[in-house]
Amino acid sequence: MKRNDRQQAVMDLLMTRGEVNLDDLAQRFGVSRMTIHRDLDELESEGLLRKIRGGATIESSTQFESDFRYRERQETGAKAAMAEAALELVDPGMTVVINDGSMAAFLGARLAEKRPLTVITNNAAVMDALRPEPGITLIALGGTYSTKFNAFFGSLTEDALARLRADIAFISSPAVSGLEVFHMDDAVVRAKRAMMAAGVRRCLLVNHTRFDRTALHKFADLGEFDCIITDKPPSEAARTAVADAGLVLTVAHGKETET
Repeated sequence: MKRNDRQQAVMDLLMTRGEVNLDDLAQRFGVSRMTIHRDLDELESEGLLRKIRGGATIESSTQFESDFRYRERQETGAKAAMAEAALELVDPGMTVVINDGSMAAFLGARLAEKRPLTVITNNAAVMDALRPEPGITLIALGGTYSTKFNAFFGSLTEDALARLRADIAFISSPAVSGLEVFHMDDAVVRAKRAMMAAGVRRCLLVNHTRFDRTALHKFADLGEFDCIITDKPPSEAARTAVADAGLVLTVAHGKETET
């Protein structure tokens, strides 16, 4: 098997399992441990995985966000519930900005239910879902395409957003700690900040498991958002921090709102 084919097979395994073992890979492909080490080194340098003791993983860490293709398969019920709650904030005729990410892709695919709408996005999955929909004015943000995030980033994206305004911006995050919101990638952070600046209102979408976590880059304070939507109640510490700050946390599954 050629190196590129073997590395693609490693990624396919990671997409399914989330983690792979060095010895198992060497045996599966009939190559040495050193060859697998080199494969994993190259894939890690491309930001596609992170090496761990005895193998590699695609799971997120403070400095690593997993591939979009992996994330879009995870926790689909939670994403659907949050998308349902977010749709309640959208009325026909509005202009909506929506960021990258698998959670945003779930919401983007349902925005046509609120047509007519103008939708601004850098998320390729949202573009694909809304492109054929009548009643949707789609503003697809250009920039440098990232396979890992399945979205566009960079100065072109940020410059375009600086000239646009929306009624509401939907922003997702993989990490919230206390009253601070984080992401692992600097380019993603800059795009999210530009989208927040473009929105008259801002809504944060975050899975309950992502509370009490940090990542490399802080990009916002919770107080910058008009609403926060999660799928289930987060930890008591997280709920207390939100309540003490006088912020609104909407728990989508129970349709309960805490202040």
